[in-house]
Amino acid sequence: MARFILAAFSMLVLVYLLVPLVIIVGASLTTSEFLTFPPQGLTLKWYERVLADRSYMAAFSISTWLALSATVIALLLAVPATLAIARFSFRGKGLVEAVLMSPLMMPYLVLGAALLQYGSAIGLMRSFPALMVGHVVIIVPFIVRSVLPQFSADQKALEEASRDLGAGPFATFFLVTLPQIRGGAISGAILAFITSWINVELSIFNVTPALTTIPVKLFNYIQYTVDPTIAAVSAITILVAAILLIIIDAVFGLDVIQTKK
Repeated sequence: MARFILAAFSMLVLVYLLVPLVIIVGASLTTSEFLTFPPQGLTLKWYERVLADRSYMAAFSISTWLALSATVIALLLAVPATLAIARFSFRGKGLVEAVLMSPLMMPYLVLGAALLQYGSAIGLMRSFPALMVGHVVIIVPFIVRSVLPQFSADQKALEEASRDLGAGPFATFFLVTLPQIRGGAISGAILAFITSWINVELSIFNVTPALTTIPVKLFNYIQYTVDPTIAAVSAITILVAAILLIIIDAVFGLDVIQTKK
């Protein structure tokens, strides 16, 4: 009986999470000129409008490259920093960890305004590098939080054994350490990519008409017009996310991103 109640509750939670996605997809197929659900007829014209609009395609492209490049750079910065925090004792260690995690405690609007002022002082503003710097700052904590728990005492013993057997620091990292933290790195990278992709608050300070991410474009669009185009863009984003998850599952297996207890 308890198992049945738990299964029923889990199904209710799953349905609750899926209903908004169903509504978005349904609203994107309506023939009416405004958002409505259930859809009044079925049509793909809103998808055709999005795909035929170069500004939307450019925004998708910018968001993808921005999120991808920021995630790669954040991995290259966060993984060595996390390794240093987990494996070495040095003065100011707590301060370094606090600085790396501090973007989680600050509103993105405040960070965006601060980066805009700092960028204007050094000549780095309203450009792709300026956007990328801001996104790296806000996604590094997600990777640090995902990777840090992976550094266990057992793993440290394996690293010491590797060095005792003659392996250098780089060989030890790539052959022993990296396979152990791979799950945390992948899960952190996924969270970082998603956070970068959907960000509006920080991005809005450094976009231009020719350099606009898809969340900022939608944010500006709904201030003047609310039609099924918004639902179509959201449905495309959902489809892309689903495809990415399928690819990750095929290449790595989703079980690899589970964090160690």
